[in-house]
Amino acid sequence: MNDDELASEYVLGTLPAEQRADVEQRLLHDAQLRAAVQAWEQRLLPLTALAPPVSPSAQLWPRIERSLTQAHKRVDKPVPWWNLLVVWRGLTAAGLTATLVLATLLWMRPPIAEPTFVVVLVAPQDQAPGWVIQASDRQQIQLIPLGVMQVPADKALQFWTKADGWQGPVSLGLVKPGQTLSVPLDKLPPLAPNQLFELTLEDSSGSPTGKPTGPIQAIGRAVKVL
Repeated sequence: MNDDELASEYVLGTLPAEQRADVEQRLLHDAQLRAAVQAWEQRLLPLTALAPPVSPSAQLWPRIERSLTQAHKRVDKPVPWWNLLVVWRGLTAAGLTATLVLATLLWMRPPIAEPTFVVVLVAPQDQAPGWVIQASDRQQIQLIPLGVMQVPADKALQFWTKADGWQGPVSLGLVKPGQTLSVPLDKLPPLAPNQLFELTLEDSSGSPTGKPTGPIQAIGRAVKVL
């Protein structure tokens, strides 16, 4: 995991406790890591407007006060706001899904337009998020990697989608690991909530049948966010 990926997970609060503690120690003397963390903070803050307001529980503010006291005992400088959001660690499954959606919106550059649909593609084995799909309209999507997936030299990743009522998945083309892909959907029906997207491992030239034949590498369904 490089510094940027480490910073993103640190800001979101998804690192294991031991790894998070290591990052906090590095932040005291690692200017490059601090810059990455600050950049992710700037990306995250504007996107909080996408989430509906939720009234905090009566226990939240006392927990924050305790965290503030403990944090100031560790360091003598202001503590970044994300270190104080202990509520991240107590999120329900639904809250975790929303967290992943926000995380994937925070890619390396600001989006051209606010997305209408978002899809988080996760590995079926461990549910780790690997790609995000965002769409600012119903006929154009972007597939954005959250890392670089290792693909054998004689294989390729193929991108598929299927909405309810379709006879089968439709190919959206081959995908280069680690690269963003823009896909026009002008020959397909408009995007719909719960639409399935997946990446499968196929021959280097793509599926010989025009349908998925290889193992699924990442899968997810569309969620309407605006």
